[in-house]
Amino acid sequence: MHRMVVLAVTLPAALATAAGAPAADLADPARRAELVQMLRHDCGACHGLTLKGGLGPSLEPQALAGRDAGELGYVIQNGRRGTPMPPWRGLLSDDEARWIAELLKRGVSR
Repeated sequence: MHRMVVLAVTLPAALATAAGAPAADLADPARRAELVQMLRHDCGACHGLTLKGGLGPSLEPQALAGRDAGELGYVIQNGRRGTPMPPWRGLLSDDEARWIAELLKRGVSR
C-alpha cells in the first residue's frame, strides 16, 4: 500500500522524464534541484523527512559509510526485494541514481 502512495505522488512528474526524454543533464542546476526535492520528499516519506530513518534506514553519511555509491545507485534503481523500497528505474537514469547516492554519502544540506 505504501509503495502505491509513493508512486502516486512521484509518477506524474516522473513520467514526463521517463517518457522518452533524453538522459538528464546533471550539470543543469534545475535538474539537480528537482532530484534534491524528490530525495527530500519522496525518499523522506520512508527514510524520514530528515533522512535519519523511519520505515527505511537512515540515509545520513555515517550510516552509508563503507557503502559504495555504485551499490547505492543500484539499490535506488532496483529497489530491495522483501522490503518497501521500490525500484526507481524508469523514473531516474542510472547517472541520476548514482548522483543521488553520491549526494547522500556527502550529506544533503537543508
